[in-house]
Amino acid sequence: MSLEAVKAALQTVNYPGFSRDIVSFGLVRSADFQEGKALVKLAITTADQTIPRKIKEAVEEALLQADGVDETMVEMAVSAPKATPSADSGVPEPSDMPGVKYTLAIASGKGGVGKSTLAVNLACALAQILQAEGGPSGVGLMDCDIYGPTVPLMTGLSGRPEISGESLVPMEKFGLRVMSMGFLVDEDTPVVWRGPMIMKTIQQFVQNVDWGDLEVLVIDLPPGTGDAQLSLVQTVPLSGAVVVTTPQKAAAQVARRGGFMYEKVNVPVVGVIENKSYLEIPGTGERILVYGKGGGAETAQALGTDLLGQIPQDPAICEGGDAGKPVVVAEPDRPASVVFRSVAAKLLEKLRQAQS
Repeated sequence: MSLEAVKAALQTVNYPGFSRDIVSFGLVRSADFQEGKALVKLAITTADQTIPRKIKEAVEEALLQADGVDETMVEMAVSAPKATPSADSGVPEPSDMPGVKYTLAIASGKGGVGKSTLAVNLACALAQILQAEGGPSGVGLMDCDIYGPTVPLMTGLSGRPEISGESLVPMEKFGLRVMSMGFLVDEDTPVVWRGPMIMKTIQQFVQNVDWGDLEVLVIDLPPGTGDAQLSLVQTVPLSGAVVVTTPQKAAAQVARRGGFMYEKVNVPVVGVIENKSYLEIPGTGERILVYGKGGGAETAQALGTDLLGQIPQDPAICEGGDAGKPVVVAEPDRPASVVFRSVAAKLLEKLRQAQS
C-alpha cells in the first residue's frame, strides 16, 4: 500500500449529488499512510449538515476497501458559506447546473493567443450545428475573463442584463445566451479585484444566472492557472477543458502547464486548438508560418489528447470580432469558418461519447 493508492481511493468518492470526486473539487487538504493507517484531512464549505457525514462515511469505506489499510482517521473542517468570502474562507461550495448538459472550459496558459475570439466563434459554430440538427441552439457563453471581458464587443451586445426574480437573465444573440462581467461594469472601468471577489463572481455566474436548458455552456477563462480557474473547477462540474495555444514554442510550453493543472483536478482535457497557425496569401494559396509551427501538436502529445484543429490567421476573424459579428456568422463559407465548425463538431462528438 502506498500514498498514491490512498489518493486513488479518494478519487473514487464523489461529492454527494455530483459525478465529480472530492479530489477534483479540491476538498482534500492532505493525505498520508503509515503502518496500515490512512490519515486524511478534508475541508468542506456547505450549508447542508448531511453532506460532511455522507462524505466521511464514503471516504472511510473507500479507504478500508484498499489493500493494506487496516485503520482510517478522517478529519473534517466544515464551514458555512459566507456572503462575502475572505481569502481563507476555504473551498467554494459545488453548484449543480441541472439544465446544462455539457460544460466546456476554453483555457490558455498565456494571454495573446486569441482564446476569447476562439471561444466566441466556437460557441456560434456549436449553435449552428445544433440548429442544423433540427433543435434549438441551446448554447451558452459565460465570459469569466474577469479582467479583460471582450465577449460583449465580439458579440455586439451592450447594456445591462435583465433581472428575473433573484436571477440575471443572459443576453441573447446569434443563438447564444451570453453573460459577461462586461455587462456589469462600465466599459472604461478597470476591474481591480483580489481572489475572493473573483471567486464570488464566478459563483454568481453559476448560481444566480438563469441559463435555462443548454446543450453546451462554453466558458471563456482568463489566461493562466489562478483564482478564476481554480474557483471554476471547484464550483462547476466541468465536462472538459480545451487548451488553446499558438504554434510558437513559448506559447505551447505555457499551454502545457495550464493543461496539466486541469489534469491534476480531474477535469479531462478534451483537446488542443492551435490558433494563428498560418497566414494564407490570397490568390496563391501560399502559407506563411508567422508564429512557427508544431506548438499545437506538441501540446496535444504532451497532454495525451487530440489536436482538434488549426485556425488560420485570417484578418476576417479580427474584423468580425471588432464589428461584433463573428466570422462564422458573417462569412460562414470562409475557410476559417469551416475550420471552426469542424472543431466544434469534434468537440460535440467527444462530449457526447464521454457521457454515453
